[in-house]
Amino acid sequence: MTTALAPSASLTASDRCDRCGAQAYIRVVLHVGGDLLFCSHHFNEHADKLRPQAAEIVDETHRLVDSPTTPA
Repeated sequence: MTTALAPSASLTASDRCDRCGAQAYIRVVLHVGGDLLFCSHHFNEHADKLRPQAAEIVDETHRLVDSPTTPA
């Protein structure tokens, strides 16, 4: 039996925060299996409790400040 994790897919606009329904930018993969999705606000609110439970944290909050490329 292997415990290796499959690479997590990038979060999309259809991925929603499990707490409030806003767009999710953080995926927390739990040691016990399953994952949780959070907006930046709710992850920051619960981060101290989540980190010990997490096998992996995928943080895509950099997308919040990146501006889309527009044609000149």
